[in-house]
Amino acid sequence: MAKGKQLLGLPRGKHLFGTVKVGEKGQIVIPKEARALFGIKAGDTLLILGDESTGIIVTRPDVMTEVAGSVFRRFDGG
Repeated sequence: MAKGKQLLGLPRGKHLFGTVKVGEKGQIVIPKEARALFGIKAGDTLLILGDESTGIIVTRPDVMTEVAGSVFRRFDGG
């Protein structure tokens, strides 16, 4: 299985896959090692989250299901 680049002092399970350039249409290419590790295939849907002070997160929508449920339960008083 792909490992990504392990850096000195980087905790186990944390990876640095390198940098990407944004194309004219705003597209990026996710490095092959990252796609393999996370099982990302052509046609998959990814969720883009952003925080103006910390940056952008690209993740699979199912990763956020539990977080969204927790937020909605708070609104419902649960």
